[in-house]
Amino acid sequence: MATATIIRERFLESFELYDDLAREVPESSLALKLPGIASNAIGSQLWCVVGARESFAGAIRSGAWPGFSCSLTAAETREREAVAAALSRSAEHVLAAIDDVDTGDDDRVRFVLRLLEHEAAHQGQLIRYLYGLQLRIPARWKERYALA
Repeated sequence: MATATIIRERFLESFELYDDLAREVPESSLALKLPGIASNAIGSQLWCVVGARESFAGAIRSGAWPGFSCSLTAAETREREAVAAALSRSAEHVLAAIDDVDTGDDDRVRFVLRLLEHEAAHQGQLIRYLYGLQLRIPARWKERYALA
């Protein structure tokens, strides 16, 4: 299997996890923070995911870091439909960017890998939120990460 195909599959798996979370977490939970420790809200975690996707898609296309920006507003991080739409749009940006990646271009591949790392890092953080806030863990997350 070609490296580009494997990369695309991994992104699609990650995108599905986030789509499930956006669909299944109660909208009121998007504003929740972990109690008793420094944390931001679940919606803010998803804001960072969207912004990273948008920013890294630009970096993957150009081979240079464009700076971080996010189309999802602070107010929208509390709205399930806005978050879900932003996750979907940003996933499309990433897929379009990686479809053009020459796997021999080290700079662009580094951006691809950094984005995959970022996706996984937030998944780990969000698992902690789901447990800490006693929220239902989506089935695909349980399967992917062998969660109870």
